[in-house]
Amino acid sequence: METRTVYFIEGDGIGPEVWAAGRPVLDAAVAKAFGGQKKLEWKEILAGKKAFDQTGNYLPDATMETLKSADLAFKGPLETPVGGGFRSLNVTLRQVLDLYACIRPIRYFQGIESPVKRPDLVDMVVFRENTEDVYAGIEWASGTPEAKKLIAFLRDELGKNVDETAGIGIKPMTPAGSKRLVRKAIRFALDQNKPSVTMAHKGNIMKYTEGAFRAWGYEMAKAEFAAEVMTEEEAKAGAKKRLILNDRIADAMFQNVLMYPEQYSVIATPNLNGDYLSDALAAQVGGLGLAPGVNMSERLAFFEPTHGTAPSIAGKDMANPGSLVLSGAMLLEHIGWHDAAKLIHKAVEKVLSGKQVTVDLAGQIPGSTQVGCKKFGELLQAAL
Repeated sequence: METRTVYFIEGDGIGPEVWAAGRPVLDAAVAKAFGGQKKLEWKEILAGKKAFDQTGNYLPDATMETLKSADLAFKGPLETPVGGGFRSLNVTLRQVLDLYACIRPIRYFQGIESPVKRPDLVDMVVFRENTEDVYAGIEWASGTPEAKKLIAFLRDELGKNVDETAGIGIKPMTPAGSKRLVRKAIRFALDQNKPSVTMAHKGNIMKYTEGAFRAWGYEMAKAEFAAEVMTEEEAKAGAKKRLILNDRIADAMFQNVLMYPEQYSVIATPNLNGDYLSDALAAQVGGLGLAPGVNMSERLAFFEPTHGTAPSIAGKDMANPGSLVLSGAMLLEHIGWHDAAKLIHKAVEKVLSGKQVTVDLAGQIPGSTQVGCKKFGELLQAAL
């Protein structure tokens, strides 16, 4: 038997519910696809409220040490403790473990009622830089000594006038951070035979951060992928290579993914743009309840549902385990267990067509019947 170890964090809020409903679906898909010859071995590690209750620490050292040597991990949603010393548990994990690529595939499932006319044309994978931009942002509040000192420095040393009452923020972006994100997007696109990678940025205004992201992406592609990747201009001039690398201004990109989604397959973007774009795309195909995701370093793939802890419905059997299940399908694809992942995607489509769905989806599927989190997981497992 081939066994792959997956370290998991149950999560806060609805985390235990979606985990209990979703994990059996993943195990059943593997068993059915491979006849007992492959198996996921789940090992729990602690973070969040459960960790605090048991250890007095929201992010125990033992958890971080385990993750630093792991290659596969899975987590439910984590809430950030108020006054707990963390800007965000999720951001802390991403920065300490160098999970620099947030990867979110967005595709349409038949039966969902969408706010757009052709949601079936949405089939994109967003690569969002995870450690720089606003996630590495440095801020000082309006009126603080630090803000005043920086404003004075900008005025006196650099000749830049900033209102004395302004709050100040800095968003660092580096050549290395930008290049490795675009590099991962290009490698994925080549491996999956995708036609293009589009860099989405606001470089027309922020020329030395987001504009540099664009320039560094082209520079890296020319140096490392010259035999396989061409620019849009080269393609128009008649070049014949496997992949087009192009770019779009962020505001135009938002319009384009609504109006011309069939033109885009892989998107590479700085942090904040990726946050907006991935959620906006998810809204076109059913919302975050069906939006999977993974955060990756060069070694660790850390899968997670993209929704939050949803404390208002926690413990009420109302949550949707779909995002967790589809994140599990991503994990199976990542390790090459494609037959099991295909079973999961077909099961999701079958259950949605049967119109027995959780409350978040019931409002988007005409004539549907609302079921609980546990029942939805059981339906998915039966549909395998």
